[in-house]
Amino acid sequence: MGLTHLDDQGLARMVDVSTKAVTVREALAEAVVRLGPIAATAVREGTVKKGDVLQIATVAGVMGAKATASIIPLCHPLPLSGVAMQFTWDGDTLIIQATARTSAQTGVEMEALTAVSTAALTVYDMVKAVERGVVIERIRLLRKVGGKSGEWNAPAE
Repeated sequence: MGLTHLDDQGLARMVDVSTKAVTVREALAEAVVRLGPIAATAVREGTVKKGDVLQIATVAGVMGAKATASIIPLCHPLPLSGVAMQFTWDGDTLIIQATARTSAQTGVEMEALTAVSTAALTVYDMVKAVERGVVIERIRLLRKVGGKSGEWNAPAE
């Protein structure tokens, strides 16, 4: 299978999905944000001066998913039917997950990935006055469902 975003001459193009069937599609992505103990405590206790970090990151994640086609050049604009954000803690490490859903002719992997990326960057922005050493890592797709290729799950780590 070749790269679908390249034409026969190797030039970039937006893939034509006009002949593909509209199906329900879903994608789950994850980002890991390593905070130090001071920043993690501030987020958990809601003492960050800029406001409730996880609420703002939730809104940022949804906005990021909705703006994906505007910032990733060859993505199709999709009618998102839902974007759900989830935050869990593993010590001082924040795990951000986003589930994006649509009924469309192409998948929502990029929207889910953009959601967690935007949320992670928002967490950094909100805590940088407390800690500049925050590390954003392991942004990845965990699962996708729908379309001709069906279901895919990331291999266990």
